[in-house]
Amino acid sequence: MEVSLYPGCSFDGVAREYRESVEAVAKILSVEFKELPDWTCCGASSAHVTNDKLAVALAATNLEIADRAGMDLVVPCAACFQRLKVAEKHLKQGKPVEGFSGKYEGRFHIKPIVDFFWENVGEKALKEKVKKPLEGLNPVCYYGCLTARPPKVTDAKNAEDPQEMDRLLKTLGADVKNWSFKTDCCGGNLTLSRPDLQLKLTRKLLDMAEEAGADCIVTECPMCHMNLDSKQKEISQEAGKPYNTPVFYFSELMGLAFGDSSVEKWLGRHTVDPRPLLRQRGLI
Repeated sequence: MEVSLYPGCSFDGVAREYRESVEAVAKILSVEFKELPDWTCCGASSAHVTNDKLAVALAATNLEIADRAGMDLVVPCAACFQRLKVAEKHLKQGKPVEGFSGKYEGRFHIKPIVDFFWENVGEKALKEKVKKPLEGLNPVCYYGCLTARPPKVTDAKNAEDPQEMDRLLKTLGADVKNWSFKTDCCGGNLTLSRPDLQLKLTRKLLDMAEEAGADCIVTECPMCHMNLDSKQKEISQEAGKPYNTPVFYFSELMGLAFGDSSVEKWLGRHTVDPRPLLRQRGLI
């Protein structure tokens, strides 16, 4: 199976373990991601807060490249997905996009990466590759806000209670816990402008995950992962109590369940080391 991939800037930087785990599980599942040639930044976290026209034009340029490729476009980053969908709505509605003079026909679908693995690869193919079921692991799935809302932009089937990641992890054998915060905001890039608010929002998610009976959090968004994983030391100091909740990319747990040998290398890059939890559960 071949599909286009828009990696986004974080895939080669702060989310290197995300990229490596996605590439590893794709190979196991016989999926070939074709990275968009000459892709550029979509403007997430920068252009759209300074210049709306530039933000749409940047994303539209990448959609033109994807249109020429003629395959569905898989997007690992939630912020990138949001910007590409905003541009798609502009182009499909025939709205002028200042700074963009390309041609666009919209002969493809833009898909969050979890949706792609669950809907396009499918439950049966995923289950067939499981060598080490994630038994004893009790995650909550954290989708973040950008792949779900607003549904008129994202086309999310269930913007308040998405299920694709939940179902995928259950197929891998995990005991996924229910909670009401899977699409609440973690603070996003407020970590730069209002770190006080960002820490408050992230702490709430960590508290609610614990209340739901989870021993870890799983996400598909590099920004969400960074906030939830790297800010726990600061939150602990502010709260006066320890926070030490492992945060996984969903693809890392897929690699673990599929028996990939690189799992510990990926996990070793996390701020909160998830390996003690996995050893306790007999998974590594």
